[in-house]
Amino acid sequence: MNPTTSLPADIRLMNWTTNALIWIFVGLALVALFSLLMRSPLFAIKTISVSGDVLHNNVPTLRANLAPKLSGSFFTLDLAKAREVLEAVPWVRKAVVRREFPNQLKVILQEHQTAAYWGPESELRLLNTEGEIFEANVDEVSQDALPRLSGPNDQAKYLLSAFRLMQPAFAARGLDLNQLELSDRGGWQARLENGASIQLGRGNAQEIQERVRLFLKTLTQVTTHYGRNPEALESADLRHKDGYAVRLRGVTTTITPMAKK
Repeated sequence: MNPTTSLPADIRLMNWTTNALIWIFVGLALVALFSLLMRSPLFAIKTISVSGDVLHNNVPTLRANLAPKLSGSFFTLDLAKAREVLEAVPWVRKAVVRREFPNQLKVILQEHQTAAYWGPESELRLLNTEGEIFEANVDEVSQDALPRLSGPNDQAKYLLSAFRLMQPAFAARGLDLNQLELSDRGGWQARLENGASIQLGRGNAQEIQERVRLFLKTLTQVTTHYGRNPEALESADLRHKDGYAVRLRGVTTTITPMAKK
């Protein structure tokens, strides 16, 4: 006969309760021990290493600004909050934050790579190579010849793509496309480095690009006819059907048929 089954019910209940209490006590003790370990100075964040793109940010300053905003130890630190703090810093596009046992934090930064100025002169901001608008001190931009794009904010990536389509065509004629604007009503306007203004009309980027291609295809012929070169261009209006209007330095406006494909 099994001796356990011969015990009275109240004795068996007391044994079960005792065992349960022991396990509960052990569990609580382990939780308390783990809690003490997490708060131990051994696991307090002592080192923050910063690597990646730090052209526009001072590493010691980044550490000094980040440290007071962090709470918790190696185990309890909120990595999402740390990343949010870093990505709020000017020029920082993306931050990767990782723990390194037992008390270190590793930060890898990706900065915005500037592609253009964005918006009107009175509210100038910056546009990165991904077509994202970001806030930063425009005086820190190292590029000397950034173009300026302007239009609805939700069209920033679209405008950057359109600029990249058009710029090589102008450059092939010795002209430097300096500005590209898209109005709220869908009208496009370009401005060259020499100050020439070009009304491009309405349409999508591909349609405008084709209009520009046809214009530039005959521009040299037109300017040569008047003893000028393309750099003599003062303004152009491509909104005319099957033609365009141009103004050259020292020459009155004329309408010239566009070359067909």
